[in-house]
Amino acid sequence: MRQRNKPWADDFLKENRHFVIPNPSEKKNKWREIFGNNNPIHLEIGTGKGQFLAGMAKQFPEVNFIGIEVAKSIAVTAAQKLMQSDQDNIVLINENAEKLRDIFAENEISDIYLNFSDPWPKNRHEKRRLTFRTFLEQYKDVMQPSGELILKTDNRGLFEYSLVSFSEFGMGLTEVNLDLHKAEDPENVMTEYEAKFSAKGQVIYRCRAQFS
Repeated sequence: MRQRNKPWADDFLKENRHFVIPNPSEKKNKWREIFGNNNPIHLEIGTGKGQFLAGMAKQFPEVNFIGIEVAKSIAVTAAQKLMQSDQDNIVLINENAEKLRDIFAENEISDIYLNFSDPWPKNRHEKRRLTFRTFLEQYKDVMQPSGELILKTDNRGLFEYSLVSFSEFGMGLTEVNLDLHKAEDPENVMTEYEAKFSAKGQVIYRCRAQFS
């Protein structure tokens, strides 16, 4: 979906450098200093409007959360919402997920969330999928060995592709859920898309995988 340009976005980012962290590569291996504690760091790739991060930060105050969003217009919208949530365990990055190795050190991230990522259904776009092997290589480099990669989607094709991709990469699956909301997980925090799709009766898929 094409995002409407926000002429004020650059000024907003400059005024809120404490929340939307500029030059994130300079913070590599220093993210715990940003939060001022040694709590585990969880990363959401593609923040949407911030509903998931806001809910997770409130539900798990003992965890630090970083959202990375490449689209500036979406990043500032998420930042506005998250700043209103008044949680001190969230920051955002306006950057491309292809640069994770530049931004995070080895073992710096505990868990990674991929929520309703673009499925890029055409075969020629396979390399853009966030569960393609080149992305998995990056996740493995920055994640702790015990960390989990958690995928939620309404797209059956992306879900099946991801399960195969994880398996071929040698990852172990700790959960494969073909109807997340039917399971009524009390710890599940919905994204904006998830709430909309669920209200229409669409099935939500979730899986958890670990690097061996």
